[in-house]
Amino acid sequence: MCYFGFSSATGPINSHHYILGWSFGMDGFAPAIDIAKLPKLPRLTPKPQSKVLEIFLPIATATFIVTLGTLVVVLLRRRMRYAELREDWEVDFGPHRFSYKDLFHATDGFKDKHLLGKGGFGRVYRGVLPKSKVEVAVKRVSHESRQGMKEFVAEVVSIGRIRHRNLVQLLGYCRRKGELLLVYDYMPNGNLDKYIHYKGERPILDWAQRLHIIKRVASGLLYLHEKWDKIVIHRDIKASNVLLDKELNGRLGDFGLARLYDHGTDPQTTHMVGTMGYLAPELLRTCKASTLTDVFAFGIFLLEVTCGQRPIKEDGQDDQLFLVDWVLDHWHNGTLLETVDTGLQGNYNTDAHTHLQAQGQACKRSWITLMEMHWFQSWHQYK
Repeated sequence: MCYFGFSSATGPINSHHYILGWSFGMDGFAPAIDIAKLPKLPRLTPKPQSKVLEIFLPIATATFIVTLGTLVVVLLRRRMRYAELREDWEVDFGPHRFSYKDLFHATDGFKDKHLLGKGGFGRVYRGVLPKSKVEVAVKRVSHESRQGMKEFVAEVVSIGRIRHRNLVQLLGYCRRKGELLLVYDYMPNGNLDKYIHYKGERPILDWAQRLHIIKRVASGLLYLHEKWDKIVIHRDIKASNVLLDKELNGRLGDFGLARLYDHGTDPQTTHMVGTMGYLAPELLRTCKASTLTDVFAFGIFLLEVTCGQRPIKEDGQDDQLFLVDWVLDHWHNGTLLETVDTGLQGNYNTDAHTHLQAQGQACKRSWITLMEMHWFQSWHQYK
């Protein structure tokens, strides 16, 4: 018995072993091998790579890098878009703080189509909160200084606790770099200013409606000055800050400039704020806002609603005339009724002064003494 076979060895380097031919004999010599007839050694060539892989791999890598970079940019921009300004002291005010993201989506990014109005202190937008679906009015107020911001926000949150049917509810706030956002209940009929001063075809408020609005605002102001836990000085009473609900009930709103004081204390001197024409004469000298300066502004508001004229009116010669002086001149000339808004077309109660004065006495305030001599004398004393 005999065995035959082939063997080979491998090392650390790749090697290839080929058998090109072999000769074998059982009872003698093995036949000679004709080398010319042996096949040629195969040529070693690299294994061909897939063209699909060559093309797809670079494209996939580039796509991944671009996608990752785009995602990072989007996240950073999103973070910057919704970035808020938060400090440790605001933890206590958590329930009264709105996220900027919610307010941004509520107003569709503060688009002009949701703009309700604008003034010297900011713009007001209508919005619908995404979660609760509650309609709100969002006022954007610019603030460049952090000085006093803690006290200001504390007052905003305190005012947010006020509940009165004749006051627009301040729901809360949000802070961003360079701006403060105040959130109020939404009043569907807008502000009183557009009913009093809008030119052209406009909805006319009759005398009964105007008187009703005046009484509502007086009631709300009385609550702020005397009935609440603290004295709240509004500091910006005017027709554009009186909002009208669905039933055209007047509500005093926009507490962005309001200040709080304890009962029995004197207000501190501060920088003068407000709207020209509504500022009390003593406020121009002392810069000290008080309930009396609010009462003065309310008196100007009464003239504004009654006369349908702005506090500072044009006299036709490019000069400005104070509404108070204009009414006073007519009073001295015995033509006081000529100051009443012509839009009423004579449909008003000539005894309205008596009714308003009685309302003022019921409110323990001389708010409705705008036709009284000492009110005008006081005006001229401080001019």
